[in-house]
Formats: sequence, structure tokens, C-alpha cells
Amino acid sequence: MKSIITLHATPNAWLTKSVLAPHLDAFIAYLQLGRYAAKTTRSYLGGIAHFAYWMTQNNLPVQVLDEHTVEQFLIDHLPLCDCPRPVMRAYRDLCAALGHLLRVLRQQGVIAELSIRNDYIAEELQRYDQYMFMTRGLSTSTCSFRLCTAQRLLLYKFSSRAIVFEELEPTDVRQFIAARLQLVDTISYASALASALRAYFRYRTTCGDSVYDLLGVIASPAHRNLASLPRALKVDEVKRLLGSFTSSLPFPKRGLAIVRCLLDMGLRCCEVAQLQLADIDWCAGTITLRHTKSCRQDVLPLPVATGEALADYVCHERPKTTNPAVFVRCLAPHDKPIGVHAIRRVIRDAYRRIGLKHGRAHALRHTLACQLLNHGSSLKEVADVLRHRSLNTTLIYAKLDNRRLIAVALPWPGSTT
Repeated sequence: MKSIITLHATPNAWLTKSVLAPHLDAFIAYLQLGRYAAKTTRSYLGGIAHFAYWMTQNNLPVQVLDEHTVEQFLIDHLPLCDCPRPVMRAYRDLCAALGHLLRVLRQQGVIAELSIRNDYIAEELQRYDQYMFMTRGLSTSTCSFRLCTAQRLLLYKFSSRAIVFEELEPTDVRQFIAARLQLVDTISYASALASALRAYFRYRTTCGDSVYDLLGVIASPAHRNLASLPRALKVDEVKRLLGSFTSSLPFPKRGLAIVRCLLDMGLRCCEVAQLQLADIDWCAGTITLRHTKSCRQDVLPLPVATGEALADYVCHERPKTTNPAVFVRCLAPHDKPIGVHAIRRVIRDAYRRIGLKHGRAHALRHTLACQLLNHGSSLKEVADVLRHRSLNTTLIYAKLDNRRLIAVALPWPGSTT
């Protein structure tokens, strides 16, 4: 409880006299285990004190706490808050602190685990998840989005009762899509939503359901296959990108190693985030990818430049940790691997430093494919390096193979050549 002494007397009293008081030691221990800075710990405790005061004013027991209660505090109370000063009102800090609080209380068994409040839907999603992983071999991120979409659809139609799939009408699907697109109105989300719904309905056909009427109301945004060119970096842009990781940055060696993995080996962001130290064979010069798409395991050669960048990061910049991941967090919570979003942020920030407007990390895979083609590699060889299951996926790079395209181009009518 020593960390609470550093708080002002008023929020300190709110905490110690609230129903959250018995759980403060566990909350502080949780933050200390993640090696959060003292300033961050005080900020989070101040946020919990504000929440504790609101709970006391509303006579809420600790057992009723969940995401809905937190949402009531943040959305209903916070904008009109007139609690006595000093009080923490920063939305982002409060949101983070209360998220950690719910996690601690669930670890202690004080509040119930997060559920979708419908056992029928939970069982359906469990079967669907097993089908996607075991039968289809889909990646974790793909399964997660499709599960989330199926859950929202089922809650929309069968929120508190058993699932009778025959009762799902085309009008229900159409209204569900319209409601989702009002929240996120982008072409990419509309395409992903349509794809996820089709995938779930195709799964229901394996259960003996007729879904043809439902599939008929799902429309995707217009998208011509292979209509665009892959966005790749030019030679000078690659040089400037690699040179942008200077000592003025907080973690330049980590950033350079990440870029090298994507640019030299064509790894995906999720594959970089999941790399383990044991996956790198320094003597043989190989990297084993154990969590690729379709649940495959691939062994790739480790280029010299990539290996040097990884070794430099591991030896001189990687924090001391017991976590086996190659790329681990440098900020609290410590001893955890960085996520896919952190990988993408590293790439996006590097693009901005060299003046590139787009921020897609996938452009580095395109760059590798273009470099291979420019050096005489065939489309089959590009497909092998990028680990495409179908050559149809690699066909988009045929439009960038200028050397071979020139050889088959017909002369322009009226020209002398």
C-alpha cells in the first residue's frame, strides 16, 4: 500500500474506504510485475480512486463490475463529472487503468469472466472456431475477425435465446450489414465484413443448412481483381528507409531488424511478431516459422544482412527478459512480446521519416518480389520465396516484370521499331 501514500489525501481516502480497498495490493503487484513506471502507477491509482468514489456514490458492490459498468462510468459519468478535486479525468488513462483493474479482479476470481451472455452462441462459436482452425487451417487473426463477425450477427438475431438458424432471414442479414457499415463506413471493412459473413454461411452448409437466400443479399464493394499495381519501394527509397534508423530514435536497432525481416525475407507482420529466439539457427543460418498461414511450418535461409541486424538488436538493445520472443516490449508491461500493431507502427513511422505518404508494411513484401523479378527470377521462384500456396496470388507481379513484358510487346502502329 506504499504507492497509495503518494496520492493526494482525498483520492487516497476514496480508495481506502471503498469496496476496492481489499484488492489494491493485488492491483499494485500486477503493475509492479509489468514494471510500470512509478508515475504511471500513480496515474492509474488516481483513476481507480475516481472510479471507487463513483462506485461508493452509487452503492455498487465489486461483484457487479464488468465492461458495461466501466462504460457507464466513462460515457455517462465522465462528461458531466463534478467530483471534488483533485480527480483524474483523463479518458485514455482511466480507460487503461480500469481495463487493468478488471483483469486483476478476474484473476482473483472476484468478478465473472467475460462472456457473450448466451450459452447457445458460445457453443456455436466454439464449434465454428474449431472448424476454422482444424479443418480450414486459418490464421489466428482471420479466425478472430470471423468469430467476432459471427458473434455480432448471432447476438443481433438471437441475443437471449437458442439459435434457430432457419429463422435468420435475408432481411436480418441486410439490416445487420447496414448497421455495421454505419459504424465503420470504409471499403476495406465492407469487403472484410462480406467475406466473413460468406465464410460463416458456408460453414453452416456443412451443418446441413440452406444459405443460398442469405448469400444472395451480401454484396461486396466493386473490386476488379489484379486491377492495381503492387505498391513497392524504389531503390533509393529502400536506402533511405534503412538509413532512417539512426541513434536519435529510442530503439533504432529493433526497428532496423524488423524492417530487414520484412524486406529481405518477405515475412508478414504476424510472423515477425511471433518469432522466438529458438527459431533462429545461427550456425545453419536459417529461421523456422512455426505460426504461418494455414498452420504450416517453413524453414527459410537467413540472409547475412538480416542476421547481422537481428544479432545487433539481440546483443545490444533487447531488454533483459525471460520471454522467449525475439522482439519484446521496451515499455510497460514488460516481459511480453510486441504485437502486430507495434510492428506496423514501426514501419509507418519509418515511412513518414523519409517522406512516404502510404504506410502499408505489406509494401516491403512487394518490394522483395519486384527485386527478385528484376534480377531474373521467375514467378514460381517469387511464389516460393513469398510462400504463396497458389500461383494466382503471385500473378499480380507479372505486370511489374518489365524485362519479359518488353519481349512480348507488339510494335506501336506506325512506329519504326
